Amino acid sequence: MNPAQTSHRLLIVDDNKVNRMLLSREVERLGHELDTAENGREALEKLGTGGFDLMLLDIEMPEMNGYQVLETCLKNPDLRNIPIIMTTSLDELESVVRCIELGAEDYLNKPVNPILLRARVNACLEKKRLRDEQRRLIRTFADKDVADQLIREGFTLGGKHTVISSVFCDIRNYTTITEANDPADVIAMINDYYLLVIDTIQSHGGNANQMQGDGLMSFFGAPVFYPDHAQRAVRSAIEIHKKLDAYNREQAEKGRLQLEVGFGIATGRVVAGYAGTQTRATYLCVGDPVNLSTRLEAHTKVVQRSIIIDEATRRELDDSIKIEPLGEELFKGKTIPVKVYSVLPI
Repeated sequence: MNPAQTSHRLLIVDDNKVNRMLLSREVERLGHELDTAENGREALEKLGTGGFDLMLLDIEMPEMNGYQVLETCLKNPDLRNIPIIMTTSLDELESVVRCIELGAEDYLNKPVNPILLRARVNACLEKKRLRDEQRRLIRTFADKDVADQLIREGFTLGGKHTVISSVFCDIRNYTTITEANDPADVIAMINDYYLLVIDTIQSHGGNANQMQGDGLMSFFGAPVFYPDHAQRAVRSAIEIHKKLDAYNREQAEKGRLQLEVGFGIATGRVVAGYAGTQTRATYLCVGDPVNLSTRLEAHTKVVQRSIIIDEATRRELDDSIKIEPLGEELFKGKTIPVKVYSVLPI
């Protein structure tokens, strides 16, 4: 669909009232909604409310000039995707170059030619539509933080050392469930499960990384690092457990399938990045904590607990999270016993 045939919301920023009126009139002729601001600070306040598809930004303004507003927008993750067309009465190549280098989408001289304005507004809106569609597609197949990193930095194979908390959760008795129930009911249950779990993990800043049938591997601390990644990981598991309890009560009332899930959480040093080939790759973390989290999840079935963590995770938790020591366990592939703890409900 041609952008000119669709109504978008534009912000016109100019300290000159006459210029704002002239631009507003031309934008309205294009069939778009608009709002105006008379200086840079007011513009940023209005942009912060959301809902804008494009901004026409004057360069020469008091308080904050157009260059400063442009730089501020491009540093803000919530604003950097809004296309910005700079408008100015300056007829200098240096000014044009500076705007483009700072990240402006386009440039218009004042007084603005209506035909040129229409062409550049339509072109910018079409570019935005294509970029938005690209983001939507990437986020369908990758966690939000991974998708944002890909869009922002591009793709390269390899990784870097960092410290994370790895969370592995798995549905108990999944094989029995699939054998005893209609596949359509099982798929519906799995979709409910992933929706609940992934939304909760992401709300705590985690990266819901790999779906493995009935299991889900998540990382807290990569690609976005948080100092309290272990606390976030454990709190997400506690919250998921509470939500699953409510979900199971609803399922029981309807006579439908119910879920029991175990969580294993381990903290430590890994290499985080992209592995694979230039044509097919995945974001992952490689290191002992990742393997240990799967061992800990399996151990939940042995000790009949829902959330099991290792010593490194326990050391990062504050007093709001209550734990129960379960002794030491020598897991498969390990040469040194691991101290394990059960996280108690809050």
